[in-house]
Amino acid sequence: MTFESTPWRRTAQSANLLGANGEPGVTIFEEITGLANEHQAINLGQGFPDTEGPQEIRELAVKAIRDGANQYAPGSGIPALRNAIVKHQHRFYGLTIDPDTQVVVSTGATEAIAAAVLAFVEAGDEVVTFEPFYDSYAAMIGLANATHKVVKLRAPTFAPDLDELRKAVTSKTRMIIVNNPHNPTGTIFDAEVLDEIVALAHQHNCIILSDEVYEHLTFASAHVPIATRPGAFERTITLSSAGKSFSFTGWKVGWATGPRDLITALRTVKQFLSYSSGPAFQPAVAQALELPDTFFERFAADLGARGDQLARGLEDVGIQVIRPKGTYFLVADLQGLGNDNAVEVAKLMPERIGVAAIPMSVFALQKNQKDYASLLRFAFCKRPDVISEAVTRLQQLPKVLSK
Repeated sequence: MTFESTPWRRTAQSANLLGANGEPGVTIFEEITGLANEHQAINLGQGFPDTEGPQEIRELAVKAIRDGANQYAPGSGIPALRNAIVKHQHRFYGLTIDPDTQVVVSTGATEAIAAAVLAFVEAGDEVVTFEPFYDSYAAMIGLANATHKVVKLRAPTFAPDLDELRKAVTSKTRMIIVNNPHNPTGTIFDAEVLDEIVALAHQHNCIILSDEVYEHLTFASAHVPIATRPGAFERTITLSSAGKSFSFTGWKVGWATGPRDLITALRTVKQFLSYSSGPAFQPAVAQALELPDTFFERFAADLGARGDQLARGLEDVGIQVIRPKGTYFLVADLQGLGNDNAVEVAKLMPERIGVAAIPMSVFALQKNQKDYASLLRFAFCKRPDVISEAVTRLQQLPKVLSK
């Protein structure tokens, strides 16, 4: 039996999960994690916190389990969480949303991405993303048998060229996927970029899928959802989750908001993916969304300080850092050290200096990976003492690379 053109193979190929022989191989993520474990390295490659979310919120989940919240939740999410999401969107962004028709709770934002793409994108359609991109976007575009077009974000600003964006969006474009704040670059799109995306979506009658899971992890300015821009809400699906905002990545509680017709379509597909999940976690997340502003402000400030700590340590030894405006990732450019092969460096770092990072090229289409060849992504969502030890080790990198 052959499987040359099956959906799983398109998915794997699109997400760079197939080897040169066309067969599934070990991904760079698996390889780097394996090396980190083997050499007991500090893993700044994987993007998950090493601290827990608020204790009082965790206790609510424990209580909910004990009180019997262990069966199916409603397919759209429990009313308490949907109402909390509505209040959150109005409190922070002034958006008015109907909890019954314009909100759906998902198994993490990743499921909502899948449901949105599968709900609207068909074979022959084009989907535009910014590159580098979160690999889930490419995987779902491949699964839908659509064409993935990219607009490059180039170092050191990682700001898109608006002329390139205009050329990328055409009459064949069905969806523009926006990740803002942006993983893996840490950049934030300004109002001019957001407004151009909206204008292009109107001009070519396409949907905007806005992944905003890092909405509360910004350092220089408050997050601006694209749905708040003039003319945007009517054609925008906005995604977020509890994983990044509250350090509950394993709970997998995400949500999508937007106009009724778009959310109805997304929910229709989503109910046949997981139907529902997290009945004990949903009421806890509802309470988390109502935490005071000071919680969100302190969380972002603390995270930003850890990013600065890591950036200073790298800069002190001549490693160029592109400081992030949001997320919990920063990018280092090895060109200043005379090296333009971040993949090789990432593979030797766990053994030679005891730190793991991810080469940025894996977040690009294969034909474009050379454009990001010298860049490494570091995750700084770790305890200050872990960052401090990582900095001490990373400061040996110039010496290691000069040998």
